Amino acid sequence: MSKPIVAIVGRPNVGKSTLFNKIVGQRISIVEDTPGVTRDRIYAEAEWLGRHFTLIDTGGIEPESKDEILAQMRKQAEIAIETSHVIIFLVDVKDGMTASDKDVASMLQKSGKPIVLACNKVDNIGQPPLELYEFYNLGLGDPIAISSVHGLGIGDLLDEVSKHFPDADQDGYADDVIKVAVIGKPNAGKSSLVNKVLGEERVIVSDVPGTTRDAIDTYFEKDGQNYVFIDTAGMRKKGKIFENIERYSVIRSLAAVERSDVCLIMIDASEGVTEQDTKIAGFAHEQGKASIIVINKWDLIEKDDKTMNLFRQDVMDKLSFMTYAPIAFISAKTGQRVEKLFELIKYVSNQHAMRISTGMLNDIINEAVAKTQPPSDKGKRLKILYVTQASVKPPTFVIFVNDKELMHFSYERYIENQIRGAFGLEGTPVRFIIRERSKE
Repeated sequence: MSKPIVAIVGRPNVGKSTLFNKIVGQRISIVEDTPGVTRDRIYAEAEWLGRHFTLIDTGGIEPESKDEILAQMRKQAEIAIETSHVIIFLVDVKDGMTASDKDVASMLQKSGKPIVLACNKVDNIGQPPLELYEFYNLGLGDPIAISSVHGLGIGDLLDEVSKHFPDADQDGYADDVIKVAVIGKPNAGKSSLVNKVLGEERVIVSDVPGTTRDAIDTYFEKDGQNYVFIDTAGMRKKGKIFENIERYSVIRSLAAVERSDVCLIMIDASEGVTEQDTKIAGFAHEQGKASIIVINKWDLIEKDDKTMNLFRQDVMDKLSFMTYAPIAFISAKTGQRVEKLFELIKYVSNQHAMRISTGMLNDIINEAVAKTQPPSDKGKRLKILYVTQASVKPPTFVIFVNDKELMHFSYERYIENQIRGAFGLEGTPVRFIIRERSKE
């Protein structure tokens, strides 16, 4: 089930980031220690009435140059239109309605996406100020009065936003279809890979327009397995791509990753792993997707017998949170090793959906505990009472313990390594939920 994506758009200083942090709550700072992912966050997970969604703060996308405000807002609006299911258009009641508010409103309206108009800085409870009513002129329906600083009206705003969420399982693809997102920096060779794959196949059943505008989902079959390739490069707008292209490409990847089962993280062999690649990979990891790291343009690299191993080591160091992901060295241009990708995609997709019986799981855990004693603190030792698998995609395990505080990150990592050693789980992240239970 893919999560809806909600974007916040508005002029500088209307309170976009404050609203973003208010909706997300404190969760934004408690992201696991994934390098290059938490800093400089422009998206985060949020939840309202049991529905999880991804929130984008387009304020983080304002270009560095002293560009005029309107041009900046247009760029934000484009990103929001392109990637999100619902748009929150934030205006400032104290400034009143400005020309750029009007301009952006008409642009958003043309997109056909649902837009919720939020009027910020209404800091008092009771009758809304008269200034609120002029925003009806934007033609976006009832403005919702909020105060992002004080948290007033946020519930009403989210109620309205969640009315526009797509149905949970509105994907339309059969269960046996593996949805593959091809993600990565611009020019890493995403389109070339998709074209190579499809060019060889010649059995494209149909081009299904993706739920994200301009992204084409290409559906095809190979060796009895159905695939859908979601090409994020296909989403590239023809217009000028502005200075801040790096952050833009992260946002581009959001929607595709959300809808996928397996992510192919394309890295340009001639550049190696950049900070940008780390962010894109980090997003796939956080979303719990199966992943394969695809090193493209390998044909252009001068090699000796050590080159591949050194490169592999460098990838593992820079994407240290993702050491479970297999690495494939290919050339999308010449087709070198592209065939092999399919076996890998099928393999990691199966690993992502693996179920392990409770009996086998507890045998492995008991063995692990016998080998390495759990940590203790002030004379009290961690006891692992019982482990069971709660869900798949990604494999998620509930560990019942005597005291949650005693479960150190390092011991959790040790348990993960033992489970992976026994059952593989290659190419997929693993999640743990730690529950406290007294031993009756």
